[in-house]
Amino acid sequence: MTSPGVVALLPSFASVKDKSRMTDSGAPPQASHHTLSRVLGIVFGLAVVVGGVIGSGIMRAPGVVALGLHNEPLTLLFWLGGGVVAMLTAMPLVEAGASVPRAGGSYPIATRAFGPAAGFMTGWLTWLQYTASNAFISVVFAEYVQRLGFATAVPKSVIAVALILAVAGINWTGTKISGASQSIASALKGGAFLLVAALLFISPRAPAGFHPTVAAHPALVGAAAISAVIMAVRVIYQTFAGWDAAIYFSEEVHRPEKNVARATFAGIGLVTVVYLLVNAAMFHVLTPDQIAGSELAVGDAIKVSLGPVGDTVITAIGALSLAAIVNLQIMAASRITFRMAADGVLPPALAVVAPGGTPRRSVAVLAIASAVFAASGSYEWLVRIYAPWSIGSILMICLSGIWLRFKEPDLDRPFRTPLFPWLSIAAALIQAGLIALVVVDDLSLGFWSAVVVAAPLPIYLTFRRRWRAQLEAGRP
Repeated sequence: MTSPGVVALLPSFASVKDKSRMTDSGAPPQASHHTLSRVLGIVFGLAVVVGGVIGSGIMRAPGVVALGLHNEPLTLLFWLGGGVVAMLTAMPLVEAGASVPRAGGSYPIATRAFGPAAGFMTGWLTWLQYTASNAFISVVFAEYVQRLGFATAVPKSVIAVALILAVAGINWTGTKISGASQSIASALKGGAFLLVAALLFISPRAPAGFHPTVAAHPALVGAAAISAVIMAVRVIYQTFAGWDAAIYFSEEVHRPEKNVARATFAGIGLVTVVYLLVNAAMFHVLTPDQIAGSELAVGDAIKVSLGPVGDTVITAIGALSLAAIVNLQIMAASRITFRMAADGVLPPALAVVAPGGTPRRSVAVLAIASAVFAASGSYEWLVRIYAPWSIGSILMICLSGIWLRFKEPDLDRPFRTPLFPWLSIAAALIQAGLIALVVVDDLSLGFWSAVVVAAPLPIYLTFRRRWRAQLEAGRP
């Protein structure tokens, strides 16, 4: 998840000669005996896209969006626009992912396009983002559990660590079981949100005095209005984040050259429909002024229908959504370290695959790191500064897709982005613009994000010297 400026400063130490091996003098060959099991189907691919996107964000985001827009048709148009932007940006991602069908998301794609240094930095930041996100989400999960009246005397950090370890245990059992658990969880939470939307559509409107508008936002004019609209755009973008999840499992999904594209596009379409239905259903119950500024707009709307029980319902759905996302992120992030280790840029022990198809050591490292962050609270700082990385990962894939068209014109491309290069350039510019918005909004955030980008360079250079020594000694 590096910015193009950072990538330009990184040395390109090696190039990839084909889809499975790096054969120049800089990088060792892949360990071919470390192989993931191709046991996942299109249903799983669809589940990770839907499950990776739909979370607690849709319950919190409408309040922020309504605060900036204050108009029902305009709000729905912006949510539709979020789905369209995700769909358009997915095209260069799917092209690159289908052309380089390797596990690990943006890491192998960036490596193929810009060399192992850029790939290493991209993989590092993506993994770190998932680690911090796991810790943060697990703590929020603990808050939801206690809101439901369970384990109220137990510290939140203990519940958070328990969730991480439990999910890691599911992943430890094997790819089929962890994949099935993700498919079931995604179906349950997708169905739950559709059920909530249906319930709201048959509910009466809230009384005029329900959840009165806070005094601040009628004054949203001039710069304040622009700032609120920018915040609405950012929140919608973040609520759609996660639609790239299928490419992390390209070595485990059957026919990835076809199914990754199908899962990604169909998943984004389904998520967009769910988001539009949920927002339209809320507007059926609440006015834009009643939604604006709400910290849990869907919860407020469901209370009109179910009363106090509505809070319990929404909290339970939120807890389920968060647990499913932690499960997915442990699956996805462990594939990053697996692929990096198989490529030789991390210790080879992390590329060992258990009989059930799971890279258990990669799962264990991720779970331990996430648990330490959750228990210590140190994830909070990382969560505040990782926004540019998450957007930068998509930007890197867009740039990689463009560069690979010129670098390897004969590379097999099962899916080709239409209107190339203009659509790919537009997608890249959108991501770059979003990074600029985030950084300009908080310059200190941009500074510390850049520091974390550069932090692992000594580790990379140390491993590189070892690779060269091994190659010179005749030990690949």
